[in-house]
Amino acid sequence: MTRRQAVLALCASLTGFGAEKDKQARIRFYRVANGGIQPQVVLDDRGTLHLVYYTGDAHHGDLFYARSKDDGASFSSALPVNQGGSAIAAGTIRGAQLALGKSGRVHVAWNGSNDAGPLNPDSGKPGAPMLYARLNDAGKAFEPQRNLMLHSFGLDGGGSIAAGQNGNVYVTWHAIGETEAKGTGKEGEARRRVWVTTSADGGRTFATEAKAWAQETGACGCCGMKTFVDRSGDMFALYRSATESVHRDIYLLSSSDHGRTFQGRLLHKWNINACPMSSMDFAGNADTVVAAWETAGQVYWTYIKGGSTRDPIAPGDGKGRKHPRLAINNKGEVLLVWTEGTGWQKGGSLAYQLYDQGGRPITEPKQVAGIPTWSFAAAFAAPDNGFSILY
Repeated sequence: MTRRQAVLALCASLTGFGAEKDKQARIRFYRVANGGIQPQVVLDDRGTLHLVYYTGDAHHGDLFYARSKDDGASFSSALPVNQGGSAIAAGTIRGAQLALGKSGRVHVAWNGSNDAGPLNPDSGKPGAPMLYARLNDAGKAFEPQRNLMLHSFGLDGGGSIAAGQNGNVYVTWHAIGETEAKGTGKEGEARRRVWVTTSADGGRTFATEAKAWAQETGACGCCGMKTFVDRSGDMFALYRSATESVHRDIYLLSSSDHGRTFQGRLLHKWNINACPMSSMDFAGNADTVVAAWETAGQVYWTYIKGGSTRDPIAPGDGKGRKHPRLAINNKGEVLLVWTEGTGWQKGGSLAYQLYDQGGRPITEPKQVAGIPTWSFAAAFAAPDNGFSILY
């Protein structure tokens, strides 16, 4: 079977199916079809669900995009996002991220699987690129992928993407800059910075990447990060630091001037002399933004903007919890979803807990088996204020 035939077969058969329902929490569960992993979802204001997922070899795979008009019960034909097996799923934090911009334009960014990025002065070899593609004007195919890294190198952990309704698109990642390569007195992850490149024309062109924040916190090399733009246009980013080898703290960056300047603050401390390969998430409604992360095998979430409390909230006692994902409905109820038992080349279960508008638990934590290797769940709030989880 040729690649084109395989894609056509995949497109023809792409559907979701309900695994079960949690009536108490008003949650529907759907599997990503065709063995797809690492689902990323966004529900637009018209009620259309946009999905990007990964298939193929964990080190050289492909990304596909599809839409659903019925909250994830079924999907349209899938469109290929990338070319040439240029995506990577290994490590769980390097795959695609999805954003919707002005006029509903779909934007996708991901860590490249090949060595087509900037030259690494430490090794003298090219590194992985930070790749980007957007849906074309007709909405029927993705434009050719592009590398947005020009003057930073050493991409490892996952980058992220966000878009505003003003037409701006932001792609972020953490890496080492050319000026940090030599002569700074710092080594390894302490040299890493968060970088941001901005497009003011809906992803048609991007500016050269710039450091998001001057403070030298380093960045945990094999951890992901997450970027988000709320409905007012404010921009937020979460990443994990790496100073003195053991300080792997969560930092929040925020920008109220469309990514031109950022303010940063420490959100949660964690001292560990290892890379936890963790990921983060945001969600928002009309007036509230919530964020989630992992610390010491537990997942946490808090209000970043709006809400009644900003103290970190955790779903009871637990360990081995990773990859938190959030959804918030128009009532302000928050669904926290995470994985349990997953690890390197190891699947596990998804777990979830629902909270009321004040951050108080509505349900006890619950589990559903079946998270594939290298994967996690995705969640969104439906127009009826119920929730759906894809995994």
